[in-house]
Amino acid sequence: MKTLYDLPAPAKLNLFLHITGRRPDGYHLLQSAFMPIDWCDVLHIEARQGPALSREDLGPPLPPDDLCLRAARLLQQATGCTQGAHIAVDKQIPAQAGMGGGSSDAATVLIALNRLWKTGLDTHRLQALALQLGADVPFFVAGRPAWVEGIGERLTPISLPPARFVVIKPAGGLETAAIFSSPLLKRDTKPATIAVFAANQYGFGQNDLQEAACSMNTEVAQAIEALQSLGLQGRMTGSGSAVFAHIPEGKKISDFANFSSLPVNWTLKICDNMALHPLAGWNVSDSLSAVT
Repeated sequence: MKTLYDLPAPAKLNLFLHITGRRPDGYHLLQSAFMPIDWCDVLHIEARQGPALSREDLGPPLPPDDLCLRAARLLQQATGCTQGAHIAVDKQIPAQAGMGGGSSDAATVLIALNRLWKTGLDTHRLQALALQLGADVPFFVAGRPAWVEGIGERLTPISLPPARFVVIKPAGGLETAAIFSSPLLKRDTKPATIAVFAANQYGFGQNDLQEAACSMNTEVAQAIEALQSLGLQGRMTGSGSAVFAHIPEGKKISDFANFSSLPVNWTLKICDNMALHPLAGWNVSDSLSAVT
């Protein structure tokens, strides 16, 4: 059976994250701009005869029934596929960082197995399946920058100029549920428009989860202060503990890549944004057009 090696699963950054309200069922309504970056997990996926699914951890251990296995099982059930797969995962994206690593892994599994198993789903149908796994997974299936609304399920493709970012992940993580239940959480930010965002893509808005996150993990505030000491405007991404800052043109990357005053158990990475997922075009149809 065929094996696909070195399949990338890119992380994402939330350029901003506003909470604009709350539904009667308790889910928070949000606006955000998601952007893939070149910090990637790497997967190797082998199609196998018979329906058995298995996973091998090449890096930090994952939960026994993680999103990768759930994605493969969901694709089997939705298409009636009788093939199985072995999935090897080399985790590089930190957990509880707000960078969508698990969701991205699941999306890469869906894209790759759709190809390996010849199940023939287009991007739209894969996204519909992906939403059953989590609100972020459809974004990674589409694989391009997006304006995000609702509870994270409403995606409008956008165009972003190429840019470089410093990303810092402190040692500690954050639990999403705890942040969203915090009394410090601001839940009434006025809705914005894509046009307003487009005028200042890398400086627009804020992360409404940041105040609550800093109260739970002081390392988040320390990481933001570290970026400020370099003359950069840092902010948290998503609901995790990673923070990032846009590197303006003309700045020397070496000034940031060799930032030696961080604790030794923190991670710093210089990342480029991505206009397209590296596996873009693998699905039967990939016809979304970008909104500028």
